[in-house]
Amino acid sequence: MSDVTMAKLRSIGVFCGSRMGERETYAAAAAGVGRAIAQAECRLVYGGGDVGLMGIAASTAAAEGGAVHGIIPGFLIAREGHLDGVEIKIVETMSERKSELIAESDAYIILPGGTGTLEEVFDVVSRQQLGLHDKPIVFLNTDGFWGPFIELIAHTVREGFTPQTLADHVELIDRPEIAIARICALLDEKDAAAAQLAEKAD
Repeated sequence: MSDVTMAKLRSIGVFCGSRMGERETYAAAAAGVGRAIAQAECRLVYGGGDVGLMGIAASTAAAEGGAVHGIIPGFLIAREGHLDGVEIKIVETMSERKSELIAESDAYIILPGGTGTLEEVFDVVSRQQLGLHDKPIVFLNTDGFWGPFIELIAHTVREGFTPQTLADHVELIDRPEIAIARICALLDEKDAAAAQLAEKAD
């Protein structure tokens, strides 16, 4: 991984459940994501709590010496807690947390989760489709978790409500380290395109 790529890949937003889920593989995947982000010398940005998959991902990254930035509404601290020894920003509302998560991240990895995770997913994917950002989005498809979501997107495409271009930007990857590599490759492509445009402008 080049120094240029790492400079661009400052922060990776992790969207995932505040519960553990029914399969042990989900927890292992969350730990793998935290470890992979720390080993890539990136900052992990997440929802701020110390519970569920998000707590595992963040605590693993911190244990590996990685930087962690949590964003949590004050009213959730009593329910979800927060990690000690990491950077925590307390906000007022869930909407503010989501907007901060999106803004603070250079790329996104989506792990299994519930309705809160789905809300974050649809927001970040919709913003990309609207041209409000062009940040890489990768789904960690642990045990095929995101298969039904992909089928739902495909259904909305077939029924004429979603452009095919959105479906084309949804990527499923099975392993955390491969997800990081894919994100880096996408950023390299983006940097190369920007450099070409700059050369033409000169």
